[in-house]
Amino acid sequence: MASTLVDARDRLSAPARLPSFRLLWLGQSLSLLGDGFSYIAFSWITLGLTQSTLALGYVLAFQAVPRALLTLVGGSLSDKWSSRTLMKLSSWARAALMAGVGLAGLAGSLTLWMLCCAAAAFGAVDAFFQPARASILPSVVDKEQLAPANALLAVGTKVAAVLGPAVGGMVVAFSNAPVAFLVDAVCFALCGVCVAGIRPRPHPADAATGADAEEKGPAASAAPAGAEPSLGARIRAGLRYAFEDPRIRTILAVDAAVTFCQAGPFTVGFATLAKVDLHGGSATLGLLNGALAGGAMLGTLVGGAVGGRPRIGLLIAALAGWLAIGTGLLGFVGNTAGALATVLAMGFGMGFQGVFGLSWIQRTIDGPVLSRVISVDMVIGYAVAPLSLIVCGALAQSGTAAMFAVSASVLAVTAVGILASRTVREMR
Repeated sequence: MASTLVDARDRLSAPARLPSFRLLWLGQSLSLLGDGFSYIAFSWITLGLTQSTLALGYVLAFQAVPRALLTLVGGSLSDKWSSRTLMKLSSWARAALMAGVGLAGLAGSLTLWMLCCAAAAFGAVDAFFQPARASILPSVVDKEQLAPANALLAVGTKVAAVLGPAVGGMVVAFSNAPVAFLVDAVCFALCGVCVAGIRPRPHPADAATGADAEEKGPAASAAPAGAEPSLGARIRAGLRYAFEDPRIRTILAVDAAVTFCQAGPFTVGFATLAKVDLHGGSATLGLLNGALAGGAMLGTLVGGAVGGRPRIGLLIAALAGWLAIGTGLLGFVGNTAGALATVLAMGFGMGFQGVFGLSWIQRTIDGPVLSRVISVDMVIGYAVAPLSLIVCGALAQSGTAAMFAVSASVLAVTAVGILASRTVREMR
């Protein structure tokens, strides 16, 4: 038993021994910390400037829409250039934007239209960072280290997601919103410095082309001279690659189903469950979200520590079934302890499977199209999430049972569909 635990610990910590991975982990964590800062800063300064929640909705929409529209473009450019280059430039561009907004705020010259423009620019630049950060890992660690590396990155992501808004709120409370923008700028600038220090592992094709191939990425060496496809052609090629492969189609479908059964049920559903069914308040809602995050973090660490390559198709089906059971139970649970235990178990399953699912994508998909496939997955999530919020908001008016039952049914059908395909069942 002791030997097994030592092996698991060594397996999980192996990527952290690589300097480039440590820089990637720190850079990604700083970027996500900055995202949390920016959300608080944009929200607080908009409300302080306009006293209008409608204006806040406009600002947040101006940030979200360009990010959703340009994610496919970001994924295609990440394959054409290099993930490291896009991450670096995006980080420094966001740092400049946040510094500009912060200085304008301190000077008292900020207006609503300036905030909308800054939010739109931030969302547009961020669209180039997100696919790149998910596709750079195979160039930093070898295939056998993808699972533990993804686990460590996911833990950093979850910690940053909690600390970003919390620390951002404290900065605003003890100073003012423009200062939060300046702190945000420092986070993004440091992220750019970390990413610039990453040295990707050499690819076989790099031997002949040296540093130039490293900077342009695997797509550069794969494209013949004089045959550079247009941006639109690259996006269409990525879409074809994603939807023609039944295994990738399954991953996308499952991610869409899980997003649909997470975005609404875990926001509208948790709030309604806490207030109406459990007769609690904001503290109960916080406990539910904390249980989900804690379970996901624990599942992520366990997944990263487990060796081997499980049948990812069966693991995905198991996750869908596991979430279907948990979601169904939430519609009937009558006490806070039962709800917390159920949510904790659901989070564990999501964290555990997420490590292997993402690692399978990074290990299996060809380097020149990896970012494009990841960007397709992200765009589907952007489209499904608001639909889930609307549907769940309507269903929750008559109580949580119907809403959770619909979500459980979607997940159960997803699990059965996965098991019906032999090709998908045998995915490793």
